[in-house]
Amino acid sequence: MQIRLENFRGNPVNFMRQAGYAFDRNEDAEMSFVRRISGDYPRLHAYSHLEDTTLVINLHLDQKRPTYQAGRAHSGEYDSPLVMAEGERIKSLHR
Repeated sequence: MQIRLENFRGNPVNFMRQAGYAFDRNEDAEMSFVRRISGDYPRLHAYSHLEDTTLVINLHLDQKRPTYQAGRAHSGEYDSPLVMAEGERIKSLHR
């Protein structure tokens, strides 16, 4: 799920922390954040970056630890009810 917060004036890291996410790592031009639901997995995983004054957040649910072997297998859910509800919650935090 992609979330676009127009006219974003804050600090993306602080905003994501206030939303309950922990900074994970930088990946190229994006920042990675996670929000644990229970233990290590499942967890909500967000990549964010700024486009001018728009904070773009790509959100998904990681059901289990990634298993990258010969190919890139990812168990992320992008449009589950949980992800959609979390997206709405994040949008509501932007004023």
